[in-house]
Amino acid sequence: MSEIQESLTSETKSSAGDKHETGRAMLQLEREKAGAQLAEIQKQLKIINKVNVLKTSETICLGSVVYTTKANYFIAVSAGEFTVNKQSFYAISPKTPIGILLLGKTVNDTINFNQQCFEILTII
Repeated sequence: MSEIQESLTSETKSSAGDKHETGRAMLQLEREKAGAQLAEIQKQLKIINKVNVLKTSETICLGSVVYTTKANYFIAVSAGEFTVNKQSFYAISPKTPIGILLLGKTVNDTINFNQQCFEILTII
């Protein structure tokens, strides 16, 4: 963001005025996009900071690690797939469709998602 701001302030008007204005507009759009990305990262960080990895629960909640017959999940923020000790997990937000279905469930409950049925095996 600081590099974009520096480019905006150092942009000098050339003989091609339209080119100058187009360049400034594009830099402004990049700055707005970077600002939106930063805001989203800060929002995700705020959620991650609420997760207590030492707390366990019998029901699925924010911070739960969930093992199912189809996939394993970490309920926190949507961050994609990651591997721990050769096991795959999907970091998902509790606000995603699958996250909404999982919240409040317990071991041995079944979930129907995308025309697939799976069982909750373990909650950590």
